[in-house]
Amino acid sequence: MIDSKLRVLQMVAHHGTVTAAAAALHYTPSAVSHQLRQLAAELGVELLSQSGRGIRLTAAARTVLRHADVLYEQVERAKAELAAAVDEPGGSFTLCGFSTAATHLLPPAAAALRDRYPQLSVRVIEAEPGRCFDLLLAGDADLALLTATAQTPPSSDSRFDQRPLLDDPLDLIVPDQHPLADRATATLADAADEPWIVGRPGSAYHHLVVTACMAAGFTPNIAHHADEWDTGTALVAHEFGVMLVPRLARLHEEWPVTRIPLRGEPAPARRILAATRLGGREHPMVASALGTISATAASLLPPPQPVGDEAE
Repeated sequence: MIDSKLRVLQMVAHHGTVTAAAAALHYTPSAVSHQLRQLAAELGVELLSQSGRGIRLTAAARTVLRHADVLYEQVERAKAELAAAVDEPGGSFTLCGFSTAATHLLPPAAAALRDRYPQLSVRVIEAEPGRCFDLLLAGDADLALLTATAQTPPSSDSRFDQRPLLDDPLDLIVPDQHPLADRATATLADAADEPWIVGRPGSAYHHLVVTACMAAGFTPNIAHHADEWDTGTALVAHEFGVMLVPRLARLHEEWPVTRIPLRGEPAPARRILAATRLGGREHPMVASALGTISATAASLLPPPQPVGDEAE
């Protein structure tokens, strides 16, 4: 519906290099460069200029991109209206999300879409938050579940519709014989002097834990790095430290560890966002998927029980 060369320019602006944009679009770098030259010739303006060994968008390119964002939003709204007017919509619909979402929230939503729309091809992609935005922008995904990180676009980014979906509380995981293990609840500060197990530096999990600890008034003593819940839980079970795990994450029951709900103001939680391309939120399949995801999350995250001083 819109000249595909505008999407190529968008991807170059998003990734910063022709090579990265080509990889995201499944093109060769030479094909991306050729399309950009064609677009520049058609518009009669320069779109890129050299900046050292890299490239820089010109003022004309940024003008083109601003108008392209508006055009793509209108395309998404048109697709939504057309899908709502069809009795048996077909085509494809892709959901993507980080590991916990891809495990517990996206499969039920994909199954519900498959059952409701038999002619629809539904697929799920597990991806880190930054990659989810790449997939949305390239048109390789239609709905993403993610957590905001330093690498993800701000909520004001005009290319995307990002909205809070749910808060996933963080639980403290300690060995069964730990002094805190008999607590009904605990505060994060109760574990301030413990060795900590967190994700690798730069990961969303690392940022989540460090930010939560600092908000509680301390910098965690990071003893080990583990990106997988099973790896971290095994380390806790062998008394190498403590860790935080989102409530949605499921742990193997054979490990001798105790899961303690955290209290405090505010209680630490991971905020999960639902993101689409701007204008895509009105799509009936997006609405259907979000309905299933919300219902699934409600069943996995029961309302918190009231606690007081006696809960300690």
